[in-house]
Amino acid sequence: MTEGRVSPLVSFRKVSACLGQKVILHDLSFDVEAGETLVLLGRSGSGKTTALKMVNGLLLPSAGEVSIEGIPTNAWDLIKLRRRTGYVIQDAGLFPHFTVGANVGLVPRLEGWPSCDIGARVESLLTQVGLPPSQFATRYPRELSGGQRQRVGVARALAADPPLLLMDEPFGALDPVTRVELQQQFLHLRDTLGKTALLVTHDVREALLLATRIGVLHEGRLVFLGGSAEFLKADEQEVRAFHACLEDKWKETI
Repeated sequence: MTEGRVSPLVSFRKVSACLGQKVILHDLSFDVEAGETLVLLGRSGSGKTTALKMVNGLLLPSAGEVSIEGIPTNAWDLIKLRRRTGYVIQDAGLFPHFTVGANVGLVPRLEGWPSCDIGARVESLLTQVGLPPSQFATRYPRELSGGQRQRVGVARALAADPPLLLMDEPFGALDPVTRVELQQQFLHLRDTLGKTALLVTHDVREALLLATRIGVLHEGRLVFLGGSAEFLKADEQEVRAFHACLEDKWKETI
């Protein structure tokens, strides 16, 4: 490593993944630098969720190496690794028998935080995601709307102050208005808290809004990696397929 250079927070090096005889990922290499939001954009079945799950050790590579903070995932204590990565999935994945406050405070409680610190953290995060704790902390997930559950999911992912957020189609199940509201809230939280994120989506407009860089996966291969301006000008066939999904306001920049 070059003297003075900080290691990427996440590093994929020639990573392949197989499910039985089927190859899901082919020779995947990319980095996620601290402070950026890298969006993996691709169609259903392109391998983007498989790649995401390799970051917190839910899946391990068939070949190659995934490293987090310079340490290969197979050398991490996986429990410790997962507690250092906030994980946000579609429809939040909350524990239905826990209150909102208990869901948000789960990882700090597992980490042995004092109760007073957990309570303060839960109150702070619920406030930041627009859910006043006096109204929402004692509710259960079944008493919330889809957008409210997703806000709780984001708060839970941030609760132990992890350096990395993993987000798997986090806004995909929401109505269009709520989706835009939560996308804007994510941008505010990312910039305010200085978080690094790896987010997967099949929505090209979401990728352009949220990403500092976009990686396009097609049939398990990374066919493009670059900023939004580069994406909008790229001639690669799969990237052009996503261009076709854009409204005229985006096409004018191509």
